[in-house]
Amino acid sequence: DEKLLHQKDEAIDYQSLVSKESDHRLLNEMQMVASRLSMQSRTSGNAETTEQLIVAANRVSMIARIHRRLHSFDGMQTVGFRQFLEEYCREFSEMLSLEEGLKRIVVADGVEIELPAATVVPLAFIVSELLTNAVKYGEGQISVRLESGPEKGYLLSVSNKGPALPHGFDPASGKGLGMKIINSFVKQIGGELRFGPADGNQGTQFTVLFS
Repeated sequence: DEKLLHQKDEAIDYQSLVSKESDHRLLNEMQMVASRLSMQSRTSGNAETTEQLIVAANRVSMIARIHRRLHSFDGMQTVGFRQFLEEYCREFSEMLSLEEGLKRIVVADGVEIELPAATVVPLAFIVSELLTNAVKYGEGQISVRLESGPEKGYLLSVSNKGPALPHGFDPASGKGLGMKIINSFVKQIGGELRFGPADGNQGTQFTVLFS
């Protein structure tokens, strides 16, 4: 009856309010953690510890940014992925400039496709980690490109200029946390990770094949 329907609507509204409040608290707590890690990095007397704290602070900060961006897609079945990449890369560039004082341009290009939200989430974290690696090890402009695959599916690549990958490099056996995160999410979407020289054999390019 109408009373039960009204109670159901109130319960749904309450759950939505609780969910939004929980997300808001989570984002605030993540920003606090990032700030504390950053403060500790400035007071640490050990260079290696300082670097690790900075990396941890940046990773937490980027997770919070991704979470905030993805939360805007709540209720949507699909997401325009190129637009997401363009906006995210712009935010990433601004973050580097404001938080780290680095003037690195990150540009996104390619085809526009509608992807399921469940696929966009792992791809977002993959891009974040690849960008972090490109900043750490590469030089100059960083390019993110989304294009159709030669047979089927799509190719998502992140490339930059700078030193080539060391001989014998194997991302599947990488010991760093970043590569472990990338490999985990690539596996989650049933994709394939490839790597090699960037265009012109200058720098490095990582490419994720997915469908």
